[in-house]
Amino acid sequence: MTIVITIACILAVIFALAALGNKQLNIERSVVINKPTDEVFSVIRLLRNHDKFNMWMMMDPDMKKEFRGTDGEVGFVYAWDSANQRNVGAGEQKIISIETNRSIAYELKFIRPMQDIAAVAMQTNDLPDGKTQVTWGFNSTMKFPMNVMKPLMKKMLGKSLDQSLNNLKTLIEQ
Repeated sequence: MTIVITIACILAVIFALAALGNKQLNIERSVVINKPTDEVFSVIRLLRNHDKFNMWMMMDPDMKKEFRGTDGEVGFVYAWDSANQRNVGAGEQKIISIETNRSIAYELKFIRPMQDIAAVAMQTNDLPDGKTQVTWGFNSTMKFPMNVMKPLMKKMLGKSLDQSLNNLKTLIEQ
């Protein structure tokens, strides 16, 4: 019985901390690409190119895709629907702002397996010797009680962003 009470107390503390804790999930990762900014930005600007480096979009080559608008321009929407519910699900990404050769911002809507909205941005910075730093940021709010999983989500999403940025680096430097 002591074990049950101890486990219940631990769970109560975890849920109390989650209820009172920060619900913002902010992740940022960067990579340096050995190419000039205009060349790098021309790749990341087009959402259709994300199929070549974004690991989430690469998880299901058979997912249904829908494109609305002109790729690389504000208002363009890339929608997906995958039978791989656990890792891909369904959703859409919309370009909401572009500053040529500097940044591109998206609204990311998840429909399945859970509903959520995130703000995503990719920024480029000129570096010496014709190199470019690309920073990919992800910002969302995790509602209670899901924010209990925030440290795990941060670790998993960070790893995914790192892998996708390394894929981008390989793609552009080829």
